[in-house]
Amino acid sequence: MTMQLPPQCENLREQVEAILNLWQQDPTLSSKQDTKRVQASLSKAISPTFEIVFAGAFSAGKSMLINALLERELLYSAEGHATGTECYISYAEPDAERVVLTFLSEQQVQEQMAAFCGRLGLALPSGNGLEEATLSRLKEQAEAIVQREGGKSKSERAKQADALRLLIEGFQQNRVRIYPTENGVFSMEQLNLGNLKEAASFARRGANSAVLRKIEYYCHHPLLKDGNVIVDTPGIDAPVRADAERTYQKIAHPDTSAVVCVLKCASTGELTKEETELIELIQSNSSIRDRVFYVFNRIDETWYNPQLRQRLETTIDQQFRGARIFKTSALLGFYCSQIKGTGRGNRFGLDTIFSESIRELGSKEQTPQFVMEFVKYCSSGRLIGTPFRPLVHGYETPIDNYVRILSEWGMPLVDYMIEDSGIEEFRSGITRYLTEEKRPQLFLDLANDLRPLCVELRKSYLDLYRELDSQPREVSGMIEYELTLINQQLNKIGKDFYDHIETMVNEIINGMDKDFESDFRKLQAKMVRRLDELLDTFSVDGTYSQAVRIHQRNSTAPFLAVLVEAFYYLSNHLEDILVESAITVVENSFRRLIDRVRSSDYYKQLLRLLGSDGEIEKKLLEVKDKVCTSLVSGARKECDRYLRESPRFYDEGTFSIYQFREVLKQTAQSYDISAIRDAEPGIRQLLKLDFEPKVGQTIRSNFRQETNNTLKTQLLPVARQIADEILQKYPEAKQFMEATLRKEAEEKIALNQQRLQELEANIDKYNRAASGINLCMQALGLNREMLPLILLPDSSATVESTEISESSSERNTDQVSAPASTASSAESFAELDGILDDLT
Repeated sequence: MTMQLPPQCENLREQVEAILNLWQQDPTLSSKQDTKRVQASLSKAISPTFEIVFAGAFSAGKSMLINALLERELLYSAEGHATGTECYISYAEPDAERVVLTFLSEQQVQEQMAAFCGRLGLALPSGNGLEEATLSRLKEQAEAIVQREGGKSKSERAKQADALRLLIEGFQQNRVRIYPTENGVFSMEQLNLGNLKEAASFARRGANSAVLRKIEYYCHHPLLKDGNVIVDTPGIDAPVRADAERTYQKIAHPDTSAVVCVLKCASTGELTKEETELIELIQSNSSIRDRVFYVFNRIDETWYNPQLRQRLETTIDQQFRGARIFKTSALLGFYCSQIKGTGRGNRFGLDTIFSESIRELGSKEQTPQFVMEFVKYCSSGRLIGTPFRPLVHGYETPIDNYVRILSEWGMPLVDYMIEDSGIEEFRSGITRYLTEEKRPQLFLDLANDLRPLCVELRKSYLDLYRELDSQPREVSGMIEYELTLINQQLNKIGKDFYDHIETMVNEIINGMDKDFESDFRKLQAKMVRRLDELLDTFSVDGTYSQAVRIHQRNSTAPFLAVLVEAFYYLSNHLEDILVESAITVVENSFRRLIDRVRSSDYYKQLLRLLGSDGEIEKKLLEVKDKVCTSLVSGARKECDRYLRESPRFYDEGTFSIYQFREVLKQTAQSYDISAIRDAEPGIRQLLKLDFEPKVGQTIRSNFRQETNNTLKTQLLPVARQIADEILQKYPEAKQFMEATLRKEAEEKIALNQQRLQELEANIDKYNRAASGINLCMQALGLNREMLPLILLPDSSATVESTEISESSSERNTDQVSAPASTASSAESFAELDGILDDLT
């Protein structure tokens, strides 16, 4: 049976999706919040099924807990029996109960066998591992381990060996139903099983259960109504890792609605690594949220161990405070409920309920685990202070003690054990949740997830309506309104222009303008490269001839004269390249600046108001010329200073004075040009020693500072002047706008009217959807979870009347009716919206 929604909720999906579509249509809203959470809660609220997944380690008691919850022995449960079986239990009418069984494949059986052999230290089967001789050998080894350990429940190793034995037996008995790579699926009719009881008994047999991958039960139980599906999963620490992964995948799946997390803390005292990972995964699935029930099964082990009980209480207090907690002994609770219908004639269930397990190995009667726990309970002192005084005789077997004690004390003792086991409390808690709390909580989650979107959407629509409603509706009024805005617009344009220029200048000064930095690096590279070229191509012939030409009376020239002419030669050529590069930097910078100004919103707005740019571009070009002139002058001044030797050029102890003296000695060897020519490499090195530091200082510091200062002092005052002049252009803007505003006004009025109609249509869509959702919430008794409606002064935009109860209207103040005589004016709208905001 699937979940049945009230008639008021039939269109819930369409109504929620209508609100989500309105949200997505507004780009300013859609970026604020993701709607996936709402979509997830919607899917969960209207889903035809509600899957409650039981998850935990193997041997934690999941299957037994499900049997106890449903008070029917459906699932196989044996301590230490770890299989990869998934069980789904769904609702069916009494005459439609059935079971569908899915078997493991041969490949999966081999994986299970390999895992058990690895744990038991047995040799892995060679080949396909499923030959009869191999299976028989492994089965004998497993049985031998059980015998050596003293029984299948005596140790963990014995439990593992017994599980391997059951797997082999299950494969041998069901070989015809187990395919090589595919999973065989069989209905209970195909297996010649007449009813659910027979099918459940078949699936519950240890050998059969060991080779089943999935069991689907359809049975009649009130807890399964309303689409509830109980899912039993493989242990999170199953021997085959793939089985454990299936459990984790199921926990993370969006179809999972709630989780019963069965923990072994009562027997271990603390959480295992796998249990911690499981809890973290549960908390990360938004489809589950807080629908988690933590069951500490095997609580009976803490009754006999005070230290273990203290460790458990500490774990619960530190890690599970505020969570739904249950402490159970599923084994005691379930079997006690089963033996209530038995008596002395069948030895209180030994000959009926426990008949299949009482003689599993050999001819000797085996003691069921429940009987062992029953006797342990009676002898532990747990019954001190109660009317029951059962005696456990050491000279009797556990089975004899069991039968005698029940014969003496009867069903009242069984009833007390059921209550002490915590199963009734667990069943009551799950029943109360599924029948009373589940549906309201699902819809409460949906309402809580949807409400923030509705509040934002309402605010956005009201703000837009207020803005559109305040606009003039006639051409003359619109023109007058637009003319009143001109001064404000011009002021903003001037401010935006100056701020823009100031920002760009500051970016250049702070080295944040990548384009400018690229241009200036090119200037620096050109200077360095040009100096290298001048030094490489330097020839003393030219400088020597120049010195002789100046002084015509003399036929020779001193070394110092050659050095002087070389200084002039280098300085002048470096000046040429610096001037050229500086002009390029300025040209590129102003080209980019003008392009950015042209593409700005304020520039476009100025063109609209004036029909021109108010000579902004012309004045910026004039500034560019002034900056060029200033920087050219600065470049000439900077390079002119190269004619002076560096301050330490002649300092004693420096390499330069040493080099100077060596060159001087060389040039003094003769009085013709040959000595000068022979000293050319030394002269070139001397020039390099002097010019490299000076050029480096220029390009790293001096000229960059000159450029920054020039831009700031030349450009910013003009930008301020242009901004002031823009503000003074009101008469021109008014004259120009009067000629063009009529057409613009007509278009704007039409556009405003269209936007207003679209807005009112969206508001109507929203109100219809929100009203429908509110009716659904009312039908579920969630009268305090109403979504806000959008009320407008204009009656044409109000939502159609909806029958909302008086009590819910009082609680949901957003649904107060608007006065019929309210005028559609900005003032009345603001007043009404203010009242609504105060109420909200």
